[in-house]
Amino acid sequence: MTAMTSLQRVLATMGNREPDRVPYFLSLTMHGARELGLSIKEYFSKGELVAEGQLRMRAKYGHDCLNGFSYAPVEVEAWGGEVIFSDDGPPNSGAPFIRSPEEIGRLTPPSIADSPCLQEVLKAQQIMKSRAGGEVPIVGVVVSPFSAPVMQMGFAPYLDLIFEQPSLFERLMAVNEEFCVAWANAQLAAGATFICYFDPVSSASIVPRDLYLKTGFPVAKRTIARIKGATATHFASGRCLSVVGDVADTGTKAIGVSVLEDLKTVKEACRGRLTVVGNLNAIEMRHWSDEDAERSVRNAIAAAGAGGGFILADNHGEIPWQVPEPVLYAIAESVRRWGRYPLAQVEEHG
Repeated sequence: MTAMTSLQRVLATMGNREPDRVPYFLSLTMHGARELGLSIKEYFSKGELVAEGQLRMRAKYGHDCLNGFSYAPVEVEAWGGEVIFSDDGPPNSGAPFIRSPEEIGRLTPPSIADSPCLQEVLKAQQIMKSRAGGEVPIVGVVVSPFSAPVMQMGFAPYLDLIFEQPSLFERLMAVNEEFCVAWANAQLAAGATFICYFDPVSSASIVPRDLYLKTGFPVAKRTIARIKGATATHFASGRCLSVVGDVADTGTKAIGVSVLEDLKTVKEACRGRLTVVGNLNAIEMRHWSDEDAERSVRNAIAAAGAGGGFILADNHGEIPWQVPEPVLYAIAESVRRWGRYPLAQVEEHG
């Protein structure tokens, strides 16, 4: 088969066709800082630096996307909240900016155009688009309206809100949906190819299906319908098998899969409805040998690669800072070795 561009490869597999090889995404959100000799905080301060870091990561490891994501609490920062930077890990949100439920009634979504931190993300995506042409998909990211309140007000107060103050919960969802849609569409306009709808609170690891159907599901369905491009729903290591059919009904096109679930079973549940993205163990990856990397890649491809509809990636959506370069090279080489279609020779290997 003639070699495809990364974008052609991804579109083929999302269309449930077998491309030339299995696409793979390395979500190296922070590693560009090391490549450029910068601190993580300095790296994320300018869109030009993030774009350069992402382009270098792809040139180095040959994966099939450019990551337009910066850090999850960039959205908190846009709302006026605190971001805590680390020297060896992803930035985290600081103290919640919603200090009491009563404040929800006064919330208004921040303006994308007037938010310097969001504008830097858009700048990075614009640069990636101009330099990558139409050959590489660019991944934009939004935190779902249903999951964002964990950063906005804290986990326990948010759960109390869901159960005890449903009217304020609905008000918060309405405000968050307006922001999420505007932020997603701004990224698509800047150059993102599709949007990762990051929704860990909707995972079966956090809420039971009956609660999801009353909360995260209708929120996702309303929000995704207004996003002007394809979306992939990611649960950030959370389980999803019990809600695969529901997730497909939201209109999303792909699903991020936890390492805690059997990849072959999930692929069968998703077949023809959702593209499966996953599910290499990003935590264990820090200590992998070359043989570990090859075995994990080979087993994932054997479990989910047949017939397309599978993108190899880590299970969380962000590879830790501590994962060393030799492991990343080994993953890339293993995909090129075992991921070429047809896959008849690939069998799970213990």
